[in-house]
Amino acid sequence: QVQLVESGGDSVQAGGSLKLSCAVSGYFFNNYYMGWFRQAPGKEREGVAASGVGFGGETTYADPVKGRFTISKDNAAKTIYLQMNDLEPEDTTMYYCAATTAVVVWPLSASDYHHWGQGTQVTVSS
Repeated sequence: QVQLVESGGDSVQAGGSLKLSCAVSGYFFNNYYMGWFRQAPGKEREGVAASGVGFGGETTYADPVKGRFTISKDNAAKTIYLQMNDLEPEDTTMYYCAATTAVVVWPLSASDYHHWGQGTQVTVSS
C-alpha cells in the first residue's frame, strides 16, 4: 500500500521561507510523477509544482509561485521537497503531496494523481 506523508508546514511571517517534505512508502514504480497541491476552503485544489521521476525529470510550476518555490527530490529516499521562499499571505492554505505512476496529461492537474497525503498547513502572516 502506497502512503505519502507530508511534513514541514508551519506559521511564518510574510517574506519568510518553509521547506515541505513528502515521503513515499510502500511499493512504487521507478517512473512516477510527484506534485504539490494546495487547497483553500471552498476552492478547488490547485497544482503548485510537479516533477517527473524517471519521466525525464522535468518540473512544472504554477505561475503564482514561479521564482519563489522550488521542487526537488531524493530518488533513493523516495522523498520530494518543496522549498518555499518569499512567502506571501496568499500562500496560506493546506498543502498536499500527490503521486501517480500514470503518464499525466498535465502535471498540475489534481485529477491525474491517484495517491495523496493527508496535508500540512502553511500559514503566512502579514
